Amino acid sequence: MSGNNPPSGRYTYEQAGVSIDAGNALVRAIGPLVRATARPGADGEIGGFGGFFDPKAAGYADPLLVAANDGVGTKLKLAIDHDRHDTVGIDLVAMCVNDLIVQGAEPLFFLDYFATGKLETGVAERVIAGIAEGCKQAGCALIGGETAEMPGMYAAGDYDLAGFCVGAVERGEQLTGERVRPGQVLLGLASSGVHSNGYSLVRRLAEDMGWRLNRPALFDQDRLLIEALIEPTRIYVKSLLPEIRAGRIAALAHITGGGLLENIPRVLPEDAHAVVDADAWEQPRLMAFLEAQGNIEPGEMARTFNCGVGMVLAVDEGEADSLAHDLTAAGETVLRVGRIEAGARGCTVRGSAGVWSAKEDWEARHVS
Repeated sequence: MSGNNPPSGRYTYEQAGVSIDAGNALVRAIGPLVRATARPGADGEIGGFGGFFDPKAAGYADPLLVAANDGVGTKLKLAIDHDRHDTVGIDLVAMCVNDLIVQGAEPLFFLDYFATGKLETGVAERVIAGIAEGCKQAGCALIGGETAEMPGMYAAGDYDLAGFCVGAVERGEQLTGERVRPGQVLLGLASSGVHSNGYSLVRRLAEDMGWRLNRPALFDQDRLLIEALIEPTRIYVKSLLPEIRAGRIAALAHITGGGLLENIPRVLPEDAHAVVDADAWEQPRLMAFLEAQGNIEPGEMARTFNCGVGMVLAVDEGEADSLAHDLTAAGETVLRVGRIEAGARGCTVRGSAGVWSAKEDWEARHVS
């Protein structure tokens, strides 16, 4: 803001940098996007001071409510710098709903917070369209949100996102990790890419190595590097929810910040230790590219990135093959990545020489 007085001597909110008209235009524009996410329990309308949700209409008798909130992190900076606003909303939803499903909860409704220095309705609408798409993928309703225009708080063109989601699980059906025991198998569901963690390192590598993000990727000549890096986080809700309700899964871990090494122990009891065999699946080419470009040690990869595995399931040995078959039929790529052993709560990721570019056999261990 310039600090100059308005010529008329009369101040308006718009002269201070906030356009009420732009905000109203955005609400009108996103109305159809929001209505497209309607589901039993929510009517898919916005504009009030809050959003209602009826758990009884959603089919619940005695539900426990589970809440989660998250953001997209510095992946947003890549989106902003390269005009890739259409899918970060999916990331926002995914980071919340994937955290709910690991507790056995069905995501019911979602709210977003979009903050910027100057509202550009075209950009905001693209972001919110992505949020609506994420909600449809997860089966939850977008019932409200907040758009904040705050001059002086953000650099030109920048914005930030936060998401809030509430889910439900019938009492007694929640996943707490108490059913995990030694001898169970760890199944991994393949990730779609980097998802939404580790981007501070990705962006540092891009700057230091002089990556040309708008050129074909070295590991995939059919795709621009920016497209591979901005690929939205996979949402696992619809494939996992029926299996959770059928009682086939003992525990789930969403592989976010902290990677395989630190996320799996979060769902283990005190006497269970996860052992992940990095030899068991092929490292995705994008992950191999990041590792090579940064000369990153395997242990650092295991605690920074998802390494190609976005969700880990603990299941009984006798259930593993049939569950893998059913999840594959539901569209997932299923990997048998390890096992549960007796020991201190934690995780060990190990690999042979040559795996993840290691020169010798390696092991990374975390005890929580």
